[in-house]
Amino acid sequence: MDGILNILKPPGVTSFDIVAQIRRLLKIKKVGHTGTLDPDAVGVLPICLGRATRMVEYLMNDHKFYRGEVTLGIVTDTQDSQGVVTARYAVDKISTTEIERVIAGYLGKIEQIPPMVSAVKYKGKRLYELARQGKEIEREPRTVEIHSIRILRVDLPRFWIDVECSKGTYVRTLAHDIGQSLGCGAHLSYLIRTGTGEFGLNESITLAEVEAHVKSGRISEILLPIDWGIRSMPKSLLRDEALNKAVNGVRLQNGDYQEYPANLNQGQLVRLYHHTRFISISQVVDPDSQILQPVKVFA
Repeated sequence: MDGILNILKPPGVTSFDIVAQIRRLLKIKKVGHTGTLDPDAVGVLPICLGRATRMVEYLMNDHKFYRGEVTLGIVTDTQDSQGVVTARYAVDKISTTEIERVIAGYLGKIEQIPPMVSAVKYKGKRLYELARQGKEIEREPRTVEIHSIRILRVDLPRFWIDVECSKGTYVRTLAHDIGQSLGCGAHLSYLIRTGTGEFGLNESITLAEVEAHVKSGRISEILLPIDWGIRSMPKSLLRDEALNKAVNGVRLQNGDYQEYPANLNQGQLVRLYHHTRFISISQVVDPDSQILQPVKVFA
């Protein structure tokens, strides 16, 4: 069974729990996810099956999309509503204009310290596991990138935002830090991942739906193709006589293609097909001579 399931992860379970449940439901071993969600977070979690697990490394780096509710004036030890309140501040002097000004300062590349309730590993254990034991570990800051923050609504002490960001970004930490910059503290009171790369919330499915499709023998109806997540990547079509070269990872050149995209750059990745069959992800070696090197063969 090869393909991708766009799972709507519920709260209270880890991303690894979802992988384990899918393994049991489908009775297959090769299952992997494309980016961890914290246990209490909900939202889009693509799960790769069979040969599609080889696609994980290309999907992990996709932009992430979140919708969150930020509550000002209350700080918690987990930076979300599940934690213990550690401080309270007045918010009566905070304005929408001030919130907009502060948020603008968080666009672009920023430094974040992963929260203790995150899935980051420390000496083989997840930080959230250590946090449950009452342990606090010193963490190194990480560079992440906030591509956009859109304020949806302000109704103090709360406001709602849509965030597009790089992998590894903690929106709860973003909310906490925004509160610190405003001088009134804040925590993330609700979060949902609305998308990652080509996978959106509207097309996601629950584990109950997966189970129902398995029982009825209709799993193929909800299984997305292996190449679903790289649809925005440039596409090239092979000539019949070049198929064996591509399947065996042999370098391709001008004359091997039925169609070849224009304006490619050295090092760029390209989807390679034979008719409608997805063959490989290939890398541009020489744009002028149309030389491609297959780097991951799926055929």
